[in-house]
Amino acid sequence: MKTSESKSNLKSLIGKTIFFVILFLSLIGTVFTQSQAIMAKSESKKLQSELEEVKSSINNLSQQNTSLQAEITDKETAYKKAMENIKFAYLTFDDGPSIHTDKLLDTLDKYKVKATFFVNYKEGKDDIYKDIVKRGHVLANHTYSHDYKKVYSSKDNFIADVEKLDGELERITGAKPSKILRFPGGSNNTISWNYSGSSRFMPELAKEMTNKGYTFFDWNVDSTDASTFRQEKHIIVNRVLEDCTYVKHANILMHDLDPKDTTLEALPEIIEGLKNQGFMFDVLTHDSPKAQFTEVN
Repeated sequence: MKTSESKSNLKSLIGKTIFFVILFLSLIGTVFTQSQAIMAKSESKKLQSELEEVKSSINNLSQQNTSLQAEITDKETAYKKAMENIKFAYLTFDDGPSIHTDKLLDTLDKYKVKATFFVNYKEGKDDIYKDIVKRGHVLANHTYSHDYKKVYSSKDNFIADVEKLDGELERITGAKPSKILRFPGGSNNTISWNYSGSSRFMPELAKEMTNKGYTFFDWNVDSTDASTFRQEKHIIVNRVLEDCTYVKHANILMHDLDPKDTTLEALPEIIEGLKNQGFMFDVLTHDSPKAQFTEVN
């Protein structure tokens, strides 16, 4: 009997113990849950505060960005207006290199002026092509041969001649050609009619070369140094300076050929005269003001 009662009391004690343990654990769990809730609520408030600070910073940055954008726009507008009032002169030399090229480069260096050289291919002149580039000038394409009969007999012949010069210039200088082009005789020449048999040849060729990524330039100021075998220096100077008074962007045609020593002699007076007229100097790029006799639609 006593054994049975003992077992019964033990079971009762174990049961009560388990009950109290479960109750204790439940109470502990409740305490932890409440503590975690308090901590989570505190953390949430902290994060909310930080979020508000971030939003405020973003708003301030957005306002600053808007202000900066407005300032940039104002400066761009002012820059464009200023640029609109600047007169640019583009000195261009066709048909070189020649025996005068080195001295032309020396004169340009003396006045800190850059120019554009529309060259042909001349055997044994590799160092001069390199020097033109080294001194910061632009090598532009005036066809490999400058042979009217050859280049104007067909579009394919013209393209092949231009690309042949591009290849030579890249070989010599190690740089891709500029794809700045001047047609021998200009884009509106009529001599091409003799070889192509069509008055539409030049407009079609100009469009074809434009489609191939070339930008062609004619001129709006002619130095007249090509009108005679050896034009007098004062005529060259006077013609350039007089004609430049009528244009805002002067694309000036000169020649770099062996007989053209008076062009070299005229260059200092031309540069000084243009500076006195308020011109700045630059090289031709694809974005330069166009001097084109032929419109390409």
